[in-house]
Amino acid sequence: MDKQPVIQIRNLSFSYDGPRVIESVELDIPDGEFLGVVGPNAGGKSTLLKLILGLLDPVKGEIRVLGVSPKRGCRHLGYVPQYPAFSRDFPITVEQTVLMGRLGQGRILGGYGRQDYQVAARAMRETEIFSLKDRQLSTLSGGQLQRVLVARALACEPRVLILDEPTANIDMRVETDIFDLLK
Repeated sequence: MDKQPVIQIRNLSFSYDGPRVIESVELDIPDGEFLGVVGPNAGGKSTLLKLILGLLDPVKGEIRVLGVSPKRGCRHLGYVPQYPAFSRDFPITVEQTVLMGRLGQGRILGGYGRQDYQVAARAMRETEIFSLKDRQLSTLSGGQLQRVLVARALACEPRVLILDEPTANIDMRVETDIFDLLK
């Protein structure tokens, strides 16, 4: 018997108040799959990911993430954006950034517990940035920042990891390192 796909898309269409950016997409992604979506700039790749994450609502069709709607399933998704949605000059350390991946995972009243710090430390070790944990984001190279964003996504202990152009704006050596890490 086949398992239900972790992501299932049926007849999906989307528009930003104009021509459709995505039209009649059908896709099943099985558990454990490593999938890359390739296409031209402005071809709808990031839009598709935002739909899967529940950040946008489709014009038509249905998306199921782990058997439920994207808005319900998103807490089981780790996400690395194409462009960080924060200023690199924001005064925050690597560890504080990775800990943000724990938000909504544990304590109801906020703050981080011992387990949150342990999970964040494990994610930083896996991405080989533990030695940078006390550094400010503004002092990091592009490759180091990308590893921090991957560690933040891993810190939420996701069932599915979604990365939007994880190797954009980094050199070829670092790109190889990132893909080796993801394997």
